[in-house]
Amino acid sequence: MIKNYQQKLNQRVIIPTQQFMKQEKSGGMVLAISVVIALILANSPIREQYFKFFEQHFGFVYNYEPFFNFSLGHWINDGLMSMFFFVVGLELKREFIGGELRDIRKVTLPVGAAIFGMIVPSLIYLAFNAGTPSAHGWGIPMATDIAFALAILYLLGDKVPLTAKVFLTTLAIVDDLGSVLIIALFYTSNISFTSIAIGVAFLLLMFIGNKMGVKNVWFYGIIGIVGVWTAFLMSGVHATISAVLAAFMIPADSRINEGVFVARAKRQLKLFEEADMNDVITLETEQLEILSKVKDETRNAIPPLQRLEHSLHPFVSFIVMPVFALANAGVAFVDMDLAQIFSNYVAIGVMLGLLIGKPLGIMLSVWLLLKLKLGHLSRSMTWRRLLGIGFLAGIGFTMSMFVTALAFNDSVNIVQAKVGIFAASFLSGVIGYLLLKSDRRKL
Repeated sequence: MIKNYQQKLNQRVIIPTQQFMKQEKSGGMVLAISVVIALILANSPIREQYFKFFEQHFGFVYNYEPFFNFSLGHWINDGLMSMFFFVVGLELKREFIGGELRDIRKVTLPVGAAIFGMIVPSLIYLAFNAGTPSAHGWGIPMATDIAFALAILYLLGDKVPLTAKVFLTTLAIVDDLGSVLIIALFYTSNISFTSIAIGVAFLLLMFIGNKMGVKNVWFYGIIGIVGVWTAFLMSGVHATISAVLAAFMIPADSRINEGVFVARAKRQLKLFEEADMNDVITLETEQLEILSKVKDETRNAIPPLQRLEHSLHPFVSFIVMPVFALANAGVAFVDMDLAQIFSNYVAIGVMLGLLIGKPLGIMLSVWLLLKLKLGHLSRSMTWRRLLGIGFLAGIGFTMSMFVTALAFNDSVNIVQAKVGIFAASFLSGVIGYLLLKSDRRKL
């Protein structure tokens, strides 16, 4: 009976859940559900308790003085989101080493599209807000939410060519890198150079460990969190930047190369085949020892960078991002004063920056680069599909929300920016989806 229950649990819950988590679009779907839940809570009878929950302070006390005493929302944005940026850093390093960004000549168009797709939205925002206190929010409409954008793209399935998916992925990767640089350079508080120096010293220690051949992820994890992240948190430079820098210190090479692994694996499999077997479901001690060696060799054949990226990606997609959305996506529309929302041009600037600026910047850059013969557009990438991708790039939810929290302290400006982000992201997603779905040209 217990065995039947376990089989049903595996078939109906565990296996479907594992399959769902492996799909590219799943992270975006979970994120979307989290946004809806946050909006429901923010507009429900318990909205006051919802907002107060994330205002609770947690920290440590040393010599009767609070130490690292931050609100729950602050811990999420500076602590939990550091894991998101760490994975972004791992992905960026992998792309630079052996991915889409390895040969910049082959990715001229998406890289140019990403750059123009950041500049034009910020210029549109500044066209409405330059010379006002809200001008500091110019970085909000610059970012693309890769999870949402790729989720919509993968929902279209075979209607979108592989070249379009690669184009959007490359664009979003460069966009992430640009967003990290913008946060580091323009969205920092008072800087403590002593703390930065300490953080850099720990980064140097990680770098030396890398060059000396240290592959133990715990070595990098302890130094990265206790040393680098803590120092940057106290420095005034946003702590998430430390996560990206730490990611670049992770070794991208394995203990043993592919040829050595294949030879050793074959030898162990041959020993396993020759080992004495029994007629029960459990394995013999000799078999367990052989499989343990295979497991160790497999681990040694995977670079620490990819091992960390693979293991952390589900946690970031299905825990970190949804929690971030629950903490930041809540906007109370029931108590909203429309006159106050449109008392300045923050919402309009953000909305038009994402909705119009993103596709305009992307289309303009591709047209210009093609005219200058600095790039090549594949036959399957029609201008209609490119425009659809441009609108999908206008979904700026996660990073735009993140920059909003850094750019503004005033609650009114924060709500205004969120309204602009919601409106633009929804419209961009719908328009991009319809454009790509209706393009019936041969792939």
